[in-house]
Amino acid sequence: MSTVSENQVTEILKLSADLGRMLQHLGISMCTAESCTGGLISAFITDISGSSEWFDRAFVTYTNEAKMEMLGVSSDTLQQYGAVSSRTVEEMVRGAVERSAATVGVAVSGIAGPTGGTPEKPVGTVWMAWCYPDGYVETECHHFDGNRQEVRLCTVAEAFRRLLEKISAHT
Repeated sequence: MSTVSENQVTEILKLSADLGRMLQHLGISMCTAESCTGGLISAFITDISGSSEWFDRAFVTYTNEAKMEMLGVSSDTLQQYGAVSSRTVEEMVRGAVERSAATVGVAVSGIAGPTGGTPEKPVGTVWMAWCYPDGYVETECHHFDGNRQEVRLCTVAEAFRRLLEKISAHT
């Protein structure tokens, strides 16, 4: 790994530990619904000893079929908006929270590259959704630079940052 990636990993582990302390303090747990990260968000969570106190489960739904079967994403949503869209990640995060014992969740779907990009959705495009303790869901589109691994690491870091920033506002 390059020095930048080592720094990213260190930052992500700190964010994950901070998130865990906050969730444990609040007595709530989280879940993930991951596509482009392929379980990387949950891997960073479970790198933290004791994460079972605040992490319920992960849904790795790389294909459209998995998104529909495991999370209840509508086939109409996928056909009309695509897997990398606000509507899809909103349905992913709602489905993950509904199918778990978690109070909060994060969902991601994107194009990590180096292939798969289009003019409308270039490589580095990642849609993210967060479900907060009050049931409010927020979605956002990000455009991350870098190679496949860098896009994925940026996605994980942003997922944790937003949860840390927003959970207290929604509890």
